[in-house]
Amino acid sequence: MAKLKINYLRDKNQNNSFIVKSAMIILAIILICIFLPKQPRFRYEFEKGKVWNHENLVSPYNFAILKTQEELNKDREQILKTVQPIYNLNSSVSKEQIDQFNTDIAEKWQIANMDSISNQDKETYQSVGNALLSYVYNRGIISLNNRYQNKGLNAEQVDQAQSQYNFTLLQDNVAQQKNTADIFTIESANQYIESNLSRNNKIDQKSWLAETLKNYVTINYIFHENLTNKAEQNALANISTTRGMVQKGELIAEKDKIISNETYQKLTSLRKVFEDEARISGNQGYVMLGHFVVISMCVSLLMVFLYFFRSTIFDSNRLLFIILIVIISMLGVLSWAINMKIPNLYYIPYCSVPIIFRVLFDTRVALNIHLLMVLLAALFVPNSFEFVFLQFMTGMVAIYSIRTLVKREQFLVSSLIILGTYIIAYVGLVLTRNGSISTIYWTDIIPFVVSVGLTLLAYPLIYAFERLFGIVSDLTLMELTNSNSRLLRELSLKAPGTFQHSLQVANLAEAAIYKIGGNPLLIRAGALYHDIGKMSNPLFFIENQKTDINPHAELTPEQSAQIIISHVHKGIEMAKKNQLPDVIIDFIRTHHGTTKVDYFYNMALKNNPDKLVDESIFKYPGPVPFSKETAVLMIADSVEAASRALKEPTEESINNLVDKIVDYKIAQRQFINSDITMRDITEVSDIFKSMLKSIYHVRIDYDVNKKTALATPNTKN
Repeated sequence: MAKLKINYLRDKNQNNSFIVKSAMIILAIILICIFLPKQPRFRYEFEKGKVWNHENLVSPYNFAILKTQEELNKDREQILKTVQPIYNLNSSVSKEQIDQFNTDIAEKWQIANMDSISNQDKETYQSVGNALLSYVYNRGIISLNNRYQNKGLNAEQVDQAQSQYNFTLLQDNVAQQKNTADIFTIESANQYIESNLSRNNKIDQKSWLAETLKNYVTINYIFHENLTNKAEQNALANISTTRGMVQKGELIAEKDKIISNETYQKLTSLRKVFEDEARISGNQGYVMLGHFVVISMCVSLLMVFLYFFRSTIFDSNRLLFIILIVIISMLGVLSWAINMKIPNLYYIPYCSVPIIFRVLFDTRVALNIHLLMVLLAALFVPNSFEFVFLQFMTGMVAIYSIRTLVKREQFLVSSLIILGTYIIAYVGLVLTRNGSISTIYWTDIIPFVVSVGLTLLAYPLIYAFERLFGIVSDLTLMELTNSNSRLLRELSLKAPGTFQHSLQVANLAEAAIYKIGGNPLLIRAGALYHDIGKMSNPLFFIENQKTDINPHAELTPEQSAQIIISHVHKGIEMAKKNQLPDVIIDFIRTHHGTTKVDYFYNMALKNNPDKLVDESIFKYPGPVPFSKETAVLMIADSVEAASRALKEPTEESINNLVDKIVDYKIAQRQFINSDITMRDITEVSDIFKSMLKSIYHVRIDYDVNKKTALATPNTKN
């Protein structure tokens, strides 16, 4: 009855997990459909300079030909040349400055010590000053605007016109057309005053009066920027975006003919008209249905891949959620960028997605997800072939460039490689499209630089995903393998022999996993922490005993066995207390599997020949290894520990030791749950034998007569 209840609960949990998984996938498909632009796509893909591979295309209706961006820019320049800047006349300026001059002249007269001049002459100075100021203010004083100087003039005209331009003057809401040639600037007004005074015989102190009048010369024609900008905007709004018409039935593109500039513009215009017409009159329900079908196919293929080849990810709703949320977010950002009409879609760091998934999972997962996202993006981005080509190429390069992430600077190196790929691929596309280097606009590379710079944000995102969802990436494993970390440093101080043993096990296991395939960083981290439980009773383990005193001598075999076995439990407790990831704790749980502490078990049998010994007391709790990495670590741990007991480490003794240990583990069924094959085990054994011989300096002495090899320890070292 209890067994039936357990099976029922297990089936119920599996059903609930399936429901949650299905709901997530369907919700993801719906959200992606919402993000996609709601319009039918033009059925033809085309590029300037390429051959039209479709049948002859005849215009289905009349439509106007859109101008190119170059034509629009040229029209814009021409229109702006016709717009005159607008100035306001500030009539109060002249009155204020002249009144101020009349007020200040008496004081300035005294300061200049000109009392010897009669009052009649003083009035003459004042009268001449008033007349000059009135004249320059009546004519107008302006500050030339660099924005309009030389506007529309060639070099010869600039010399002739002396950077003069027409403008509109507003005075009491009445507009007048004027030219800066007829108006003073502050400099020219001062020059005029000096020139006029130099010809005036009534004034003796010409320089004094000229310098005095300069203090009262200021601008009275004020540039009205808002009205000028409004006039320019009104003029630009009247620019026609089209030129000419294509009549219904007119041939637009001919099969096997090169798409010329004119043909390309007609095709672009037809696509715009088609999409606008479809947006207005098309059935949006069918558009949504089409999007749903296509997106469902793409997402389903990804789920099939995960189900067959990455079942651990597929079975985890948490990991599936991460994948779907990243895909939805990136496609949402891309759709937002299209709707906002940002200058270039390549500003978006599309390559950050494959980098994130490569670090969090592996190469195949990252490549499949990137392919899915590129295909979905192709549904609604303009110039989809170019976009797909560039993003797929750079995405693959991004994944391959961090295939083995062992240093953090690889992110920077990877970014530079991605940027180089963008530039090379872009130049190649431009050359194939236009056949000319002159058409390569190097300013178009700026979006690639920005995108690659933003791609570096993948690193903090990876950290965020790790913390939020409990994922262990290679970056975290790199940090864990640092021997200066707090827990490993504590191990080296409390149990130095165990620490050295862990280092040797890590070297053996890492070399083996490189050979048979696996995660070297994971197994190295697991090896370094697998025996941390020995810190609680370090002297009960032979590698930490510095004297001939053995604490086990005063204990029964059962007590000794329990102390030895307890290092697994205590190691798990320490790992959890120090917040080590579960994948590292798995190595602590499984590195002895369900084997026995044979030494103390045999001692118990020997001491009690007539008594039934409880075998369970001497057994490790398990479980047995359930991955290739944990299986390799089990072998490496046993081999390294046993090799220390070899009195004469010869080639034969090392070979026999490794083979004996491996056969024992197989006989004890320790590898039944791990995905390691007999071929893998054989290769692992060979690597361990070779490395142990190097560690113990075993050399081969060849007997020339017998042509046999005897392995002996190298005593010279």
